[in-house]
Amino acid sequence: MPADSRVALRNKANQLWHADSTFKSVPALASVLSARIIPSHGGETEYVSTRLAFDRLDKALQERVASLFAWHDYSYSRGKVAPNIVAAEERAALPPQCWRMVWTNPANGRRALYIASHAYAIEGLEQSAAQTLIAELTDAATAPGLSYTHTWRQGDVVMWDNRATLHRGRPWPPNEARLIVRTTISATDADGLQSVRPPARQAAE
Repeated sequence: MPADSRVALRNKANQLWHADSTFKSVPALASVLSARIIPSHGGETEYVSTRLAFDRLDKALQERVASLFAWHDYSYSRGKVAPNIVAAEERAALPPQCWRMVWTNPANGRRALYIASHAYAIEGLEQSAAQTLIAELTDAATAPGLSYTHTWRQGDVVMWDNRATLHRGRPWPPNEARLIVRTTISATDADGLQSVRPPARQAAE
């Protein structure tokens, strides 16, 4: 694909730290990647734990962030790479979504930051302050030495919990093919989804 093609630009946007489907009305509980075609080098997938990232925050910041709601937008994250990746019909089909910035796992009570490259605003905060806080939390979660990088082999399958993980793809030679198929498992209220939804008043705004 040419470097300026929509497909290539979308792949580049996937190299931003993100959790899958935070921009959808029903976000992802888990994602599964299955490796079919692997380039000679590059194309790895890098992961960090946002559960451990939350644990590393001081108590005051933990409680502050746990009370906040962030807005997520697919168009916003893609706009970081190029302004016209997302077509008008996609924008209409994927309106911004608001989620609590901390997701509590109902099975064990562990809390994790719920942030992504799609997050662009925080309820009750001025825009620049919101983006500064999102950037600071993301930088803390993804600091050097905290990630696991998976180097793909054909046939590999990797599954992770989107409630507590950020990931990003890594670049590979543009003249080589790479095919990794993703399966997404949607979250339900049994997975703690209800506790992450904003109150009805905020959702209406």
